[in-house]
Amino acid sequence: MGEWKKSTCVLCAQNCGVEVLVEGGRMVKVRPDKENPRSQGYICRKGINLLHHQYHTDRLSTPLKRVGERFVSVSWEEALGEIAEKMETIVSRHGPRSFAYMGGAGVGCNFEMPFAVAFLKALGSPWLYTPLAQEFSGYFGVQGWMTGSQEVLMEPDIENSDMLLVSGWNGMESHQVPRARKVLTEFSKDPEKTLVVIDPRESETAAIADIHLAIRPGTDALLTRAMIAILLEEELEDREFIKRHTTGFERVQGWFTAFDIKGALAVCELNEKDVRHVVRLFARKKACMRPDLGVFMNRHSTVTSYLHALFWAFCGRIGKKGGQVIPGMMAPLGRDTPWDDVQNEKTPVTGFPATCGCYPPAVLPEEILSKRSDRIRAVYVSTANPLRSYPDTLAYEKAFASLELLVTTELAMTETAAFSHYVLPSRSGFESHDGTVFSYNFPEIYFNLRRPVVEPRGQGLEAAEILCRLSQKMGLVPHLPQSLMDAAHKDRQLYLMELLGLVGAHPEAMDRMPLILGQSLGPAMGSVVKAVLWGLLHVLEEPLKSDILRQGYSEGPELGETLFQAIMDHPEGLFLGKTDGYLKNLERLKTPDKKLRLFMPMLEEGVTQVTPEAERKALVLDERYPMSLQAGRHFRKNANTLMRNPAWNKGAACTLLIHPEDASRLFIDDKEMVTVTTRAGEVSLPAEISTATRKGQVVMPHGFGLSYEGQVYGANVNRLTPALNRDPIIGTPLHRFVPCRVEAERSALC
Repeated sequence: MGEWKKSTCVLCAQNCGVEVLVEGGRMVKVRPDKENPRSQGYICRKGINLLHHQYHTDRLSTPLKRVGERFVSVSWEEALGEIAEKMETIVSRHGPRSFAYMGGAGVGCNFEMPFAVAFLKALGSPWLYTPLAQEFSGYFGVQGWMTGSQEVLMEPDIENSDMLLVSGWNGMESHQVPRARKVLTEFSKDPEKTLVVIDPRESETAAIADIHLAIRPGTDALLTRAMIAILLEEELEDREFIKRHTTGFERVQGWFTAFDIKGALAVCELNEKDVRHVVRLFARKKACMRPDLGVFMNRHSTVTSYLHALFWAFCGRIGKKGGQVIPGMMAPLGRDTPWDDVQNEKTPVTGFPATCGCYPPAVLPEEILSKRSDRIRAVYVSTANPLRSYPDTLAYEKAFASLELLVTTELAMTETAAFSHYVLPSRSGFESHDGTVFSYNFPEIYFNLRRPVVEPRGQGLEAAEILCRLSQKMGLVPHLPQSLMDAAHKDRQLYLMELLGLVGAHPEAMDRMPLILGQSLGPAMGSVVKAVLWGLLHVLEEPLKSDILRQGYSEGPELGETLFQAIMDHPEGLFLGKTDGYLKNLERLKTPDKKLRLFMPMLEEGVTQVTPEAERKALVLDERYPMSLQAGRHFRKNANTLMRNPAWNKGAACTLLIHPEDASRLFIDDKEMVTVTTRAGEVSLPAEISTATRKGQVVMPHGFGLSYEGQVYGANVNRLTPALNRDPIIGTPLHRFVPCRVEAERSALC
């Protein structure tokens, strides 16, 4: 007789609640968890099929070491000992900046990150490359400037809005908010609500919208500048909000006066009447906006995010019901690293600063392949697969092949693992304790600690524990008194007193606290992740502490232990805290005067250069690459690189969407094999002739190019994404606008 156990999906950032049926120590069935307070019984196609994530022939069971062209199994002692020795040698010869860490922030397993940050600090390297900086650097950096910290974000309050403006987001297929398909469907059907979608093509979300602005690819910044100009021209701005809650309006107002609105919208290929109607609706309704990768990974990425935020502020939609609100959170995704801070170290070769402490993966190959003496020579990759998920696969292959040491921590033999010198088996999300800290809700603060539902495969360890063990091998953790180690197994209050004594005597220990907790309390709890969560709950800072007390918990010395036990008692997750709602939402700003900073000096030139004339010229593509590729189509039949077994999605096709007129001009038939060529490389895949894209633009899905059991399934879109095709301000790859050439294979062979 099997047992149903509660957990959460790990295949996207929404982490919907699931229940898994376990029989004979094996997961055999998945169903949605109706008791999960966030997802409320909602689940998507990926979640239903997550057994294929857990069970497949690529799963790793022992540490592996490359010997020549093959891998051999070795013990943990041998693997970690050799890795530690090689890393120490490289660092001693070339300095700590010769080491980089990549990953550590999986969509369902965030708790490796504090261990990674502590590891880097102990080693003395700043180089942390993560998915955040692959996609969201401009968004986080701009909001960090306006709010006073990159830890303070503005999210759409969709549930309470009358109008939702979607830009570059196909939520009906990609989710990105809780119960996305259900929420969007209900929103579109409500006669009192207005759904507006800005998207070059008729996506699945655009198909259900009240208004679809079919923007010309790559003109989002120009459109947003025109929308703000319309707002000011028609005197629709919220002057009272601007006066009370912002600074710098006078510095930015001039960017939009006397702006050529008609010319801009002509370049955007949009009807002026339609755009003015949308601006009026947004200014007058309880409106919010949901931007996503379609703009974050497109031309003028950072500038567009800045213009969006200015638009919200000018309309007075920040901190208000149904607008852009500042949610509470268990922990920020990264530390605040302002772009204008002199201590924010830039990448030596490419010159990009960190955002939330993270650097853009698009630049790592150049940093590795440079001739600098302090170039990166060793990389530790954890729960990431850059050879499929980051831009310019060929550049990554060349860079990784040149490394003196490449270590990959994974649960599967991925394309990146196969390039490595050592491969270390980690536990899956269903074999370990872990959780997500970016489950943004409002006003509640949701948290779930996933716990093991099955025993780990082979010798796999929690990814964070692997770091702890490697830190010990390298002597990065200070000597811990026996009294602390003993207290961890006896009484946690006594352990807390011992820990406070250690910090009092050695304040520098705080930088290595996750490693200390993992080494001392981790064995007693059976999980280094549980240990660091326990520690986090004992050092609550504002406003999280007030949010938790508002939920009904009592302040006192036992609060941390009470919270920890509450989390352990709720495997379905719980609302651990609650913000003080709209009334004091703007008090969460971290600017000195608690006002939104509108003028961002480093982006002034970027904004003012986005003109109809400049954009008209810039959008004339090279005759060698006359079309634009949208690299990364979201749809229900593809997934990120966490899915290894293609059986989860039998029959799914990796195709290139191409408009009928383009297909006719290029003599391409439906389902015919075509070659797509960019400055990075070329791939072949079947054509899918469809009006779901627009003339001049082709669309290719991400998540394919999977090598499994000797066969490659579909084409890897990142073989087409040049690393140099990136935002000049923060290095985000511009996947949604890649100049390309498309040819029928028969003509390519002629």
